[in-house]
Amino acid sequence: MLLLFESSAGFCLFKVLNEGKLKEAETQDVWSDFETPEKASKVVKLKAFSKFENTAEALQAAASLVDSKLSKGLKKFLKKHAEGDTLAVLDAKLGSVIKEKLGINCLYSAGVMELTRGIRNQLTSLVAGLSQQDLRPMSLGLSHSLSRYKLKFSPDKVDTMIVQAIGLLDDLDKELNTYAMRVREWYGWHFPEMTKIVADNIAYAKTVKLMGTRDKAADIDFSDFLEEEAESQLKEAAVVSMGTEISEDDVANILNLCDQVIALSEYRAQLYDYLKSRMMAVAPNLTVLVGELVGARLIAHVGSLVNLAKAPASTIQILGAEKALFRALKTKHETPKYGLIYHASLIGQAPPKLKGKISRVLAAKCALGVRVDALGEVSDEGAVGLEARAKVEARLRQLEGKQVGGEAAKPRGLPGAEKYDAGRATGAAGGALLGQGKAYNADADVAMADGEKKKEKKKKKKEAEEEPAAAAEDGEKKKKKKKRAAEEEAAADGAAADGEKKKKKKKKDKGDA
Repeated sequence: MLLLFESSAGFCLFKVLNEGKLKEAETQDVWSDFETPEKASKVVKLKAFSKFENTAEALQAAASLVDSKLSKGLKKFLKKHAEGDTLAVLDAKLGSVIKEKLGINCLYSAGVMELTRGIRNQLTSLVAGLSQQDLRPMSLGLSHSLSRYKLKFSPDKVDTMIVQAIGLLDDLDKELNTYAMRVREWYGWHFPEMTKIVADNIAYAKTVKLMGTRDKAADIDFSDFLEEEAESQLKEAAVVSMGTEISEDDVANILNLCDQVIALSEYRAQLYDYLKSRMMAVAPNLTVLVGELVGARLIAHVGSLVNLAKAPASTIQILGAEKALFRALKTKHETPKYGLIYHASLIGQAPPKLKGKISRVLAAKCALGVRVDALGEVSDEGAVGLEARAKVEARLRQLEGKQVGGEAAKPRGLPGAEKYDAGRATGAAGGALLGQGKAYNADADVAMADGEKKKEKKKKKKEAEEEPAAAAEDGEKKKKKKKRAAEEEAAADGAAADGEKKKKKKKKDKGDA
């Protein structure tokens, strides 16, 4: 039996001298058999060694092994030295490829892994002419090259094209708006009523291109890009238009500008399709979560997909709102809750009060998705993004007060015992509500009723104690009132008697005179 061992120096084929050790290694520790070079030489012996000529060859071989592929150098090496023998390999997928292409029986087990560990420990003693001083720089150089190779994306995953495409798309939008406004303003002198009838800029340019001057409008069919109602209004307005007459030279220049607008709009549509396909190839999970345009702007803002993958969720959330963030920190006001991510469709669906919370949840999922896109070895075609989007939507519905069933809304961890609730369907997915939520029943609150009775009892007792005092007080008031009335009557009688005495005295004095 032969054992294939891959090192930074080259491929090694070792002959297993004691095959019983391989079976023994599956259940027992065989590390003691590789403690010294002498012991290791009794278990395995080098049969063949294929040295890498340069770093490029070593990198190609290592990259093929990482992807479980059979490189040309390894294929030639095995054909020459391993035909007719059983080959022990570390990778089961690689073993199946070798068996399929070369017809060599391959073995993969835990015992093979244990023997490989032992060989790695005594590699310099088992391979003649290979020293530790030579092996260390080889391993370091190969590891650096392999890391650069893995981070260097294939032509299908070049994020630089996305950065350039989204930049050009934004520039095209600005130019299109500028040109379209110029067409409207220029042609408006000749046909001002058309501005209100045809709202779309591209349709306006196509109409002007087809019509020329307004007097030709009656004989032209605009049904390709105008609705029937708008077309009839246009033809009626052309008859009674208040615009000025323009020369053929003016019309020619306006038509040239219309050609520019139409050509730019067609190129913009083509560029958007290209950007969409690039985003699905480079960052499918990010595209599923936030869309092509928002995802491309996030990548362009930080410079590359790898830089975006390095950013935490809190940074992704406020990318594009740096000015507002630093102004808020300087003035000690509230920091912004979202940046470029605000334009994602999921945040657009959320009500204004929940946009901040949803942007935080979405940014966290974007951070996970973009790391899978940037650093994942195999493309999952947006599976992580689809799952994350479902969870964000479930969270949004939960925040809106709705109970949602399904795996996306279920909490993680071990299932606990659910509390009984008559208002919910037993066994329904997610515990969906049967009807309106239960209202508070004041009649069923016994504790509150007893409290009210005690309060009423105390109130009656207090009233009973206050009644005699109030009655006595009323009696005293009545006595005082009667006494005061009697005094007033006596005073009035005394005044009347004094008056009569004075009258009699006056009469008497008159008689004496």
